[in-house]
Amino acid sequence: MTIRYLKEGKPAAARAEDDAKTRAIVEAGLKDIEERGDAAVREMSVKFDKYDRTSYRLSDSEIDALVAKVGDRDMDDIRFAQTQVRRFAQAQRDSMLDIEVETLPGVILGHKNIPVQSVGCYVPGGKFPMVASAHMSVATADVAGVPRIIAATPPFKGEPNPAVIAAMKLGGAHEIYVMGGIQAIGAMAIGTQTIDPVHMLVGPGNAFVAEAKRQLFGRVGIDLFAGPTETMVIADETAADAELCATDLLGQAEHGYNSPCVLLTNSDRLARDTMAEIERLLAILPTADTARTSWEDYGEVIVCDTYEEMLQVADNIASEHVQVMTDRDDWFLENMTCYGALFLGPRTNVANGDKVIGTNHTLPTKKAGRYTGGLWVGKYLKTHSYQKVLTDEAAADIGAYGSRLCLLEGFVGHAEQCNVRVRRYGGLNVPYGAPAPYKEAAE
Repeated sequence: MTIRYLKEGKPAAARAEDDAKTRAIVEAGLKDIEERGDAAVREMSVKFDKYDRTSYRLSDSEIDALVAKVGDRDMDDIRFAQTQVRRFAQAQRDSMLDIEVETLPGVILGHKNIPVQSVGCYVPGGKFPMVASAHMSVATADVAGVPRIIAATPPFKGEPNPAVIAAMKLGGAHEIYVMGGIQAIGAMAIGTQTIDPVHMLVGPGNAFVAEAKRQLFGRVGIDLFAGPTETMVIADETAADAELCATDLLGQAEHGYNSPCVLLTNSDRLARDTMAEIERLLAILPTADTARTSWEDYGEVIVCDTYEEMLQVADNIASEHVQVMTDRDDWFLENMTCYGALFLGPRTNVANGDKVIGTNHTLPTKKAGRYTGGLWVGKYLKTHSYQKVLTDEAAADIGAYGSRLCLLEGFVGHAEQCNVRVRRYGGLNVPYGAPAPYKEAAE
């Protein structure tokens, strides 16, 4: 059994050096926003986006004017996509139930699913206007019942992109800002003189956006670490050919210059044919400048002897998007444990998942799929527990156990919270700081 790399990507050490540079830039930018607020946001917007406004929040009339620029057919497509996203998000929300159960006579335990009270949704747009990201973050937050949804997106070619703004508005955003990168993430999370900070940040973005979210995590909640797009194609010769594999790899490589794309197969011939097909497609792909850099620096081709080895490699890489085209797609569905989202069968593709099919496209990257799934309606909900003790007998009985267990750990003050109930509701004279007696001893 062997695992062979016909092509490897950029060494991990080189990637770490890039990450360190990004980390320093983001740290300085967030500190500036915290100290100077709107002034810092404006300077960064002018510097990085070449966009200058007195206020970066769009007024209702500006939003209406931008939405009016979107053609009827484009609006129909946006509505269709949001309908699919809302349908799936609502089905997910309906699966999350508040519960209340009587675990002992007179002891009631429960939990409630409460929406996060304010969310900042980042929608990328510097290189491409990411209309679909507005569905995934804004519309899903709306289904979850978030009472304050603000959305930010960078200008596209110097102006707000009408389709992105329309998708934000249709999705349910209450405030819309034309800001990108560090300044958008910092303004929403830290707040400025004119922007109230949010409780949570969501949405994908470039390396600077991902790093800003990482540094702000704890001060605010985040959905997940959604860095540069990653894609993996798992294929064999029974279900895929070089054209399908190459197209699916390059379809994600065009996102940015640092988008990892991996072919994982048990066929040496399919691997080599796919590499040749990639070169053919790069000669005609309009976004080849970006896609070629990603492929050359981050592309990998891995050949395994067995499906078990393919599974092992796939779970270790934990790619964001995993396209599976084999004679045993459901076997991978049943056995894979670490990934962002699976796209099963040659009729399925990542682009449909990104834009329209209904599942959320904000997914974990950089191996985060080992411990979290992607953005979904549940990310906007906080599950809070509660307890009620309704009878004197229950208060005395549970309190006696609590008293003894607190003192087992040395917490006298904790024990007295229990003891005072044992005395009051159980009629037992427990000495201060002493453990409550066992039931048979009390009797």
